[in-house]
Amino acid sequence: MRTRVFAITALTLLAIAPGGTVAAQDFAFSTAEGFADEIETDRDSFTPATTTAGRGRVIVESAYTFIDNRGVPETHSFPELLMRVGLGERLELRLGWNYEVGGAGNPVSGNVPDDLAEENVIERESRVLYGFKATVNEQRGWVPENALIVQGFTPTSGEATDTQMSVGYVCGWVTPAGWTWDSAIRYSTSSVEEDRFDVWAPSTVLKIPLGERWKVHAEYFGVFSDGREDETVQHFFSPGAHYLVTPNLEIGVRVGWGLNDQSPNFFCNSGFGWRF
Repeated sequence: MRTRVFAITALTLLAIAPGGTVAAQDFAFSTAEGFADEIETDRDSFTPATTTAGRGRVIVESAYTFIDNRGVPETHSFPELLMRVGLGERLELRLGWNYEVGGAGNPVSGNVPDDLAEENVIERESRVLYGFKATVNEQRGWVPENALIVQGFTPTSGEATDTQMSVGYVCGWVTPAGWTWDSAIRYSTSSVEEDRFDVWAPSTVLKIPLGERWKVHAEYFGVFSDGREDETVQHFFSPGAHYLVTPNLEIGVRVGWGLNDQSPNFFCNSGFGWRF
């Protein structure tokens, strides 16, 4: 129906060996609950993962988001590119770039800055992302695994000129059955013309494996302004699913609905993550 299906088609081909089948060695290491070592992306849900890329590993993530705004034209956001470079077992460098066109910014993708004002017509703009993610603590019994993400966003095109920053904290547990429950809180700076304010974004997601290759999830997240001339509050419910083509290649789709009048009607996000 819309071009958002391009990622699933193109990237499935990347996982196919020359003989037309997925390379068998990619699935050599697995357990009853799933692969013993598999990619875990930040783009799979609004709530980021608690894990980092790993020492000497690189994860490349990309996605396309369509947002059906209520009072202004629809928004298209792509490629939502994020490169995660493992500098150690607990530390990664993050670099990325994104382009948006439409009637409002994108408040629903975790790898782009929160822009929650529909009246702030963006038309066309792009930003570069840079920062780091660090694992603070690994899961030990009831003590959750948690991580800290610090990022900056600098415009590369469009009318916006201010650099914004974001600090996020995520924690979560993995059950013996392989279920994952992660929750996060993100603080970021934002502005609309001369009005500068803060944005808070809490979220929580439950991910359930279905066999070795599939996971489904259900998520709530909100995006709230603080100190803005006209305060804005947005609530979302978002289910989704992802599929492991190989332990190093993930494709996924998530959709969502705004739960109040200040939120967009609907959004759809599709993309991939590739680890090497």
